[in-house]
Order: sequence, then structure tokens, then C-alpha cells
Amino acid sequence: MSGHEYTAFVPIRAGSKGLVDKNIKLFAGIPLYEHAVLQGLRCCGSCVISTDIETVLATPVTDGRCVYRRPVGLASDASSMDDVLKDGIESLSLSGQSIVLLQATSPLRHDTSISEAITLYETGAFDLIMSVTQGDQSILKMGMIEGGRFVPVSEPKYCFSNRQNLPNVYRPNGAIYVFSADWFLANGGLATDHIGSIIMSADESHDIDTIDDFTVAQAMYQRLNDTVET
Repeated sequence: MSGHEYTAFVPIRAGSKGLVDKNIKLFAGIPLYEHAVLQGLRCCGSCVISTDIETVLATPVTDGRCVYRRPVGLASDASSMDDVLKDGIESLSLSGQSIVLLQATSPLRHDTSISEAITLYETGAFDLIMSVTQGDQSILKMGMIEGGRFVPVSEPKYCFSNRQNLPNVYRPNGAIYVFSADWFLANGGLATDHIGSIIMSADESHDIDTIDDFTVAQAMYQRLNDTVET
């Protein structure tokens, strides 16, 4: 990690509607968010947890993590990630750091994917590195209606192409973002035209929002560990 000092940033909040208390629900024997924190410590050496969850705030710190109380106004469904990051970066004086944002709801994410994202970031070719997974190509056939006019989201020819002839498309999976804290503050958020990407499989990209997502992820995690052990 030449020339860069990295801090992992794990945002977790109490108010989850899809699955109540999902971030602290036990996953493979430890709270779900702990998987992201331990990854952050392994891959970056330090980790910030931005949270309003009282049990997490009350847990004694014994490693390189920093547990930070998120303001009430930034812990609702309407709170944006940009605002949460800005608050954390400014309040904890993370200027000069490179941030590795890890979502707690992606417990199947590999350490190697984080390393891949950091390596791509260090080329200096992009403002932001974002993890993605392959999406449904048929989105290229879609469009928006503006004053009664159909406006394709991509090239008009794709609206009339067979799905198998469409190019591959990729969607953000929310698992990993890498960027400079100083760039983020100067830019006013994560949005930029200069985004690099690393591709993760659909299984590794599995995101937890509901109890069904949680159950599937647990089974996948156990299966992967059983494979490694054998």
C-alpha cells in the first residue's frame, strides 16, 4: 500500500425495516457487522464504525477499531451515505487518509477483492474504485418518458436487439468503495465521471436486506467454509 494510509469505514445503524437489527444479528457466530470490521482491520489496519447502535457503542474496544457515535439526524432511512461519510471524515479528522468503505450487509465479500480494489486505486487512474457485479442486459432496452417521448438509457439500437446480442452490463453491488478523504470532501460526495471497478461474482455480491437474504447468505457462507476445510 505504498504512499497511502488506509482506514476502513463501516457504517451501521439501528433502524432497519427489511430485517430488524440485521447489523447485529449473529451471522456465523458473530454479529454481522463484525465480519466487515475484521476484514477492514485485516486489509487496512484500522477501522471506523459509524453507528447509533447502543450495544455496539458500549462494546469495549480491544483492537484497531474506532467506534464513533453517528448523529441522530444521520441515522434515518433518508440519510445519504455522502452525509454519513462527510460527518465521519470531518469529526474524526481523517483528512489525508484513503477510505475503504465496507458495507456490513456483504458478508461474503473476499479479502482479495478489497486488495484488488486498493491495487487499482493506487494506479491513480480513478477518483473512486467501486465493486460491481454483472447485471441484467435487458436494462439497455429501457428508457425514460420525457414529454411523451421515449428516451433510451443507452443507444437506441439496443431497444431492438435480441437480449443475447446485448453487451454485458454491471451494477454497483455496494460491497466496496475506495477513495481519498480529501478528494471526497473537495468533490462534495462520491459521484464522479472517473470510476474504476472490480468485478465480483453474484455469490460474493450477495447483499442482506431481508430474513430470506440472511438465511441464504448463512448457507452460502457455511458451504464456502466447508469447502475450504475439506
